[in-house]
Amino acid sequence: MRPGLATGVRLVHDPVRDADALLYPEGALLLEGPAVDVVRACDGRRDLGGIVAELARTYDEPRADDVTRLIDQLTGRRLLTDAGRSAGRERCAGAFTGAAPLPIGMVAELTYRCPLRCGYCSNPVQIDPVRDELTTAEWLAVLDQARALGVLQVHFSGGEPVLRPDLADLVAHARELGMYTNLVTSGVGLSHGRLDRLGAAGIDHVQLSVQHADTPAADAIAGLRAHEKKIEAAGMIRQADLPLTINVVLHAANVDRLADLAELAASLGAGRLELAHTQYYGWGLRNRAALMPTTEQVRRSAVAAREVQERYGDVMEIVYVQPDHFTGRPKPCMNGWGSRQFAVSPTGVVLPCLAAAQLPGPRPPSVRRDGLADIWHDSELFNRFRGTAWMPDPCRGCDLREVDFGGCRCQAFQLTGDQTATDPACSLSPDHGLLAPAGTPRPPMVARRYR
Repeated sequence: MRPGLATGVRLVHDPVRDADALLYPEGALLLEGPAVDVVRACDGRRDLGGIVAELARTYDEPRADDVTRLIDQLTGRRLLTDAGRSAGRERCAGAFTGAAPLPIGMVAELTYRCPLRCGYCSNPVQIDPVRDELTTAEWLAVLDQARALGVLQVHFSGGEPVLRPDLADLVAHARELGMYTNLVTSGVGLSHGRLDRLGAAGIDHVQLSVQHADTPAADAIAGLRAHEKKIEAAGMIRQADLPLTINVVLHAANVDRLADLAELAASLGAGRLELAHTQYYGWGLRNRAALMPTTEQVRRSAVAAREVQERYGDVMEIVYVQPDHFTGRPKPCMNGWGSRQFAVSPTGVVLPCLAAAQLPGPRPPSVRRDGLADIWHDSELFNRFRGTAWMPDPCRGCDLREVDFGGCRCQAFQLTGDQTATDPACSLSPDHGLLAPAGTPRPPMVARRYR
């Protein structure tokens, strides 16, 4: 094997942390010690002996088994591949701050406008999608502040971000700052010209949503004849040689079709397939009774996910996100409240997670009133559930408190009325019984719509 960087992976130096990182679709890995020199020696031409010889120019007697172990780990995570690209190190903008914690990712919700009417959408139900969106200049300033704060990855999302005519300008600016750029899109509205501009701007990765494997069913879920447009968009993305993730939100209407969805993703040339059960926020919460799969459907989907992994795991990464309503374990909210990520809404509201605006308390902070660094480090909202000191029992004494971080605060509030309560998804929660399985008959789904 002659390892090099896999498609869609970049090696950068972050002066804000004074650290090196591998950036890749949907993630970032901070490198420690000699790991960065191992990665830099992986140029797609050297074999293990050549890599060890290159390291010997800097280190005394590097151990081949240690180098092999690291390369195997990075290859298993699809960050390195045989005959991959040379790992040239890029430098991000910024200066060392020494502050902690520092965010890795930012979700930039450019607009709530969207041509689709998916009933599981996590966007807020009661908003005006076109009112008072941040201007181009305001978003450019947000990107500057985000990089200075330590953000390494920007997820351009919505709504449908392609509806913003300045999308390519925002992508270009983020890339000039050294950040990794993800586009989260329905594919509706993408054209060869638009994609060419995004490619020239430096887009790193595209995540394309798909509602179902069958065209009529997919169009019914989307509330629009969109499925064939998505297939065309996937073809354009692959023609542009951009890494492609197919994202499917699972619910009662499509959860029994995992094998067909995986076959579709593979046929579209996706390098990654994300199968994620619905999160019940916004319109998803509004349609919870219509969307919630049965216990038997969830059981079958877990079996199907294992079969999909066995069949397609060699050609694409398969990510199956289990439904916490059924597992007895709560999901870790944003990998820890105020520890790794934040979201900026179309109007500039800054949140520790996409749904946090619903929580009672002071008005959420906004980039139109305060700087991102002040919001991240000092705002009441970001410090409310940071760490573990806020936790009540049974979370406080739980050995998994640093794994699931007490679960989802928004879900706890929605189901119990108490944002500090143990997430009812946890089997140890006194409110676990509130997670009733889906019943029959199901109510009709209310399509996402705005005035």
